[in-house]
Amino acid sequence: MPHLQINLLEGKTEEQKQELAKELVKAAQKVIGYGDESYSVTIEDFTSGEWKSEIYPKKIIGRKDILYKEPGYEM
Repeated sequence: MPHLQINLLEGKTEEQKQELAKELVKAAQKVIGYGDESYSVTIEDFTSGEWKSEIYPKKIIGRKDILYKEPGYEM
């Protein structure tokens, strides 16, 4: 069952997060299939300091083996 994990800079509203989750599921369904009941989504907020020290080096650049779209920025 697909589980989508989103790491996000803090500051987005709950409404924006709900809409993001909804649209991500719709896009995934279009590409890989499965019914709505098969999907789950988590969205975790991080400060810019956490992004720089944890997310970017460890979860993005440090995971190039599973990185399907590289960021257009460097830290």
